[in-house]
Amino acid sequence: MTERGRSSVRRSSASFAVGPSSLHWNGQSLVIDIDEVNVPLPSRVRGRVTVTPQGLCQFVTGLDAQGRHRWGPIGPCSRIAVAMDQPHANWTGHAYLDSNEGDEPVDRGFNTWDWSRAVMGNGDTSVVYDVRPRHGEHRVIAQRFSRTGGSTPFDAPPRQPVPNSRWRIARTMRSDVGVAPTVEKTLEDTPFYVRSVLRSGLQSELVTSVHETLDAQRVASWPVRLMLPWRMPRVA
Repeated sequence: MTERGRSSVRRSSASFAVGPSSLHWNGQSLVIDIDEVNVPLPSRVRGRVTVTPQGLCQFVTGLDAQGRHRWGPIGPCSRIAVAMDQPHANWTGHAYLDSNEGDEPVDRGFNTWDWSRAVMGNGDTSVVYDVRPRHGEHRVIAQRFSRTGGSTPFDAPPRQPVPNSRWRIARTMRSDVGVAPTVEKTLEDTPFYVRSVLRSGLQSELVTSVHETLDAQRVASWPVRLMLPWRMPRVA
């Protein structure tokens, strides 16, 4: 990811480009063309990612009581095809596509949140959003999405602890009673955000979930702001 100025952004009703990278909707799939330079050691990252929703979803809900922050899956049950030229890598599998938007910076609305999504035995996708806002009561959103794009709410199981990240981010996971969540693999571990693959219990099934924790207050801290340019270069 590279931060770029306004002159590098181009968009239409079916496409969006930032610098040399772009994405476009071809009527059936979201096609993402990546052409970037890695940091801190420069190396080319180039390839194509194709995300094909099995059904489009129109579910949208507020993450906070005032509705200043909103979330909605676009293709909660999707297939993905990754074809990278540099570095060379190819695979296919399950995918998930959603949208977050807000009318203010995320640190003004939230302290932390835990989010997870799991592919269920019948191919549905279940999502749990466990939100701790800066003001007001905690909010838990639990929705099960079918492959046709429909959605059904369900009662989220109890919150259970997950080991802290390497950067000491406190994490929790909603898992069925008697099923302690376990971390299988950590995909990304940063001072303000951690993403992992977890095993847990959900709706009486043993599931593998993609799980993330965001510490929104750390996002706005000066140490993180000073570190970001080394992780995400900026081009005028």
